[in-house]
Amino acid sequence: MAIKRRDFLKLGGLAVISTVATSALAKNFTKTKGSETLIDKRWVMVIDVLKCRENRAMCELKCVDTCHELHNVPQIPDKKKEIKWIWEEKFQHAFPELSTNRYLNEKFWDVPFLLLCNHCDEPPCVRVCPTQATFKRHDGIVMMDFHRCIGCRFCMAACPYGARSFNWFDPKPYLTKVNPEYPARCKGVVEKCTFCDERLAEGKIPACVEACPGQALHFGDLANPNDPIHQILKGRIAIRRKEELSTKPSVYYLIG
Repeated sequence: MAIKRRDFLKLGGLAVISTVATSALAKNFTKTKGSETLIDKRWVMVIDVLKCRENRAMCELKCVDTCHELHNVPQIPDKKKEIKWIWEEKFQHAFPELSTNRYLNEKFWDVPFLLLCNHCDEPPCVRVCPTQATFKRHDGIVMMDFHRCIGCRFCMAACPYGARSFNWFDPKPYLTKVNPEYPARCKGVVEKCTFCDERLAEGKIPACVEACPGQALHFGDLANPNDPIHQILKGRIAIRRKEELSTKPSVYYLIG
């Protein structure tokens, strides 16, 4: 159904107001919740695929369970309407552009790849959001303002990684237990991984990294040359998903 001119003008006005609000939020971010130094950071995540395979039986995807419990992610049985912040996928689905490489395919055919929001340097989701409900912070994290989201799903269409989920109905009945310290979403809202921004503000690492028993997940500051994350990336072979799209993902996968 075509959008009415009056509604379109309202939406346009809302987008302008939200843009101003987002700019103010970005400027004031360094004053909130102990995060005064985050503006100088450039957060990235590194996933050691080989370690992940070696410890798969031991870990039982504790990273996924911990993340979803902490952030009140509902367990919806319908795969077409499920909500996921971090999940497991096969190599050929995670890297379809590389699956034609026979030797890589043979080596990683049975290796689980953990997927999540890539917190791109050039996030297409941010460009298409009409209300600026999704925005990129100075430290590289692509955020979601659940209250500002109008459920248009433009960001989902723009994201080439399938990293966003839409709440088709009230998610609360699908929560086995509720974390009162993190806001639950509502029907008609998009959600995704935020690199545990609430934990970073308290000087902690993302919950998935902390929960990994095999130390297959690493998190660090790419803007700091002394951060161990630099040595990890320099000493190993790392790939990123769909690099040909020039979105510049902040999630790296160690494959050698």
